[in-house]
Amino acid sequence: MTVSRPLTAYPAGRHALLVELSDAEHTAAFHTEVLRRRAAGSLPPVTEVVPGARTVLLDGVADPEALARRVTGWEVPPVADDAGDVVEIPVHYDGPDLADVAALWGVAPGEVGARHASFTYRVAFCGFAPGFGYLTGLPAHLNVPRRSTPRTRVPAGAVALAGPYSAVYPRATPGGWQLIGTMPDPRPLWDPARERAALLTPGTRVRFVTADGTTDGTATKGTAADGTSADGTPADGAGRGRTAADGSPAADAPPEAGA
Repeated sequence: MTVSRPLTAYPAGRHALLVELSDAEHTAAFHTEVLRRRAAGSLPPVTEVVPGARTVLLDGVADPEALARRVTGWEVPPVADDAGDVVEIPVHYDGPDLADVAALWGVAPGEVGARHASFTYRVAFCGFAPGFGYLTGLPAHLNVPRRSTPRTRVPAGAVALAGPYSAVYPRATPGGWQLIGTMPDPRPLWDPARERAALLTPGTRVRFVTADGTTDGTATKGTAADGTSADGTPADGAGRGRTAADGSPAADAPPEAGA
């Protein structure tokens, strides 16, 4: 398979190349191809490769214009389902928005966890906060909107949904995603003392498993690793974040899911 729609590649400053693609699927495939060619030694030297929602930034490029001409001719195969390391995330499906998500999905609240945990996800890109990965893999018919009223504080370890993405909050921050569960100990998501500080890096596959040993995804409501209730704190104002590497608004969701 080649990229079905023309990609756009243009210099971003003197030593970087920004490649824009049509959707998340093609972005993931292009990012994987960049890494494959880099490992094989067939890619000109780059210092950093940063995927976004629909972009891939190649930094530290000696001749961005020459590389732009080169990448437009690449054949880019789809990402294999079994490609990439697998990380398992334990979760109690006890989130305060569980009933709302269940209603949107047309199932009982106790079925949300089992359904969510039945898919294998992939980290498309990272942003918003250190260790925060945007996970694709939820079917389109299960996409849910962000909350109409964001919370000023979402607890660390909250497992959340917004638009086509799933995520786990590595630290307590503002956020407007639908909270469906809690990772009992979110500290592994971001560990600066580790060689690779982020547990969830682009391309990593992710599976959610129930933390209490149940098979139906149900659990009683507990507390997050920072000692707060899984409910978080409702508020009227939305959280504000930094700018993501691809220049998009860096709240806890890219343009597809809102800021």
